[in-house]
Amino acid sequence: MRNKKILLVVLTFLLVGSVVGFSTTAIAQEEEPVTIQVFYPVAVDAPIAEILNGYIDDFQAEYPYITVEPVFSGGYADVQTAIQTTIDGGGEPPAVAVLLATALYDLINADYIAPLDGYIADMEDGEAYVEDFLPAFLANSYYDDQLWSIPFQRSAVVLYYNADMFAAAGLEPPTSWESWAEAAQALTVTEGDTTNWGMHFSSDWPYWLFQPLAIGAGQNILEDDCTVVFDDPAVIEAVQFLIDLSGEYGAMPAGVQASWGTDTTDLASGATAMIAHSSGSLAGLLAQSDFELGVMPYPGKEEGTYASVPGGGNFYIMKGAAPEKQDAAWKFIEFLSRPEYVADYSINTGYIANRYSAYETDAMVTYVEEVPQALATRDALEFSGAELATQNLGQVRGIFHDYIQRAINGEMAAAEAMAAAQVEADAALADFCP
Repeated sequence: MRNKKILLVVLTFLLVGSVVGFSTTAIAQEEEPVTIQVFYPVAVDAPIAEILNGYIDDFQAEYPYITVEPVFSGGYADVQTAIQTTIDGGGEPPAVAVLLATALYDLINADYIAPLDGYIADMEDGEAYVEDFLPAFLANSYYDDQLWSIPFQRSAVVLYYNADMFAAAGLEPPTSWESWAEAAQALTVTEGDTTNWGMHFSSDWPYWLFQPLAIGAGQNILEDDCTVVFDDPAVIEAVQFLIDLSGEYGAMPAGVQASWGTDTTDLASGATAMIAHSSGSLAGLLAQSDFELGVMPYPGKEEGTYASVPGGGNFYIMKGAAPEKQDAAWKFIEFLSRPEYVADYSINTGYIANRYSAYETDAMVTYVEEVPQALATRDALEFSGAELATQNLGQVRGIFHDYIQRAINGEMAAAEAMAAAQVEADAALADFCP
């Protein structure tokens, strides 16, 4: 009789548990609600906020206990400044932010970011996950044998050109500095007070757009995180070529040009035949242009050589965020780096899909058949060198910007400007590099 009573009690407990809808397993799996902020830059001609808000909706449907609050800023520098201001003011930073991949050393030195190795170790396929990213984009994610960031909106410097203009002038896409300059010269047309230029080359981010010129001359502007070679003869030659596109060939406006935000519109409208710009502007250019849009890496100095450099931002988890927010941030990063989202983001923005598996999705296979330029931007990475990334990057980059702009404006000769930049950069690195 006693055993029957015990059995009755157990059955009653299980019945009541099923009616009220709980179990010990369900209770263990419940998650506490958590809200995270995500800081994004909006740096290219694409509807970034609209796209990412859609992804956030999908993420929150899968993780209903996590609320994501996006904060959009004008550019990478704005995002980093906002985070620094928050931390310096004693506030809690966002859980995750998209910042320049090259900001790695500065972020580590400031103790702003947390390493991600623990999260990778906890994944069933963590090693395969990491190895699926394009190597050119993963290169800036590591330091001191630790993984610090995950590639997100990544790009490359490319040369966009109006293929219809080239065809009408009987020109082929350039294959060397000489043919590039000659094509830009031939495509510069002045009618009355209006000049439609052969080339626009923005000075807003001079180190980044300039680097492929140096690489194409045979020498990148850096060797490692403690060594820059601004005064190398090949670098000086590349600076002079940039100046000559205006001064000798008359193929682009003279002096410093703060034209990053308008160059894509000028290409689409026919105000210029070529622009140096980010692959992240591809989708916007395709939408604006009523001509065949050509995309290629920069021609190098020698015939048949080419050059590019990667760019863009990675996901970083902020060390100052609460642990539960860091964990939620990792789930968000992992979600947005799924191949289907990587492919969709690339298709809708022009940023290069950062994972090999993204190119195997049905959406991307269909897209590149219709838009072969999307593969051209990825393939430019075959000719890329390392993007400028050093200790004390902000100061080193600022020094280079200052002196190359002086050279472009004719205030200093190319060799003089680069020699001065080298001296100041070496001093800026001295306290950070033994």
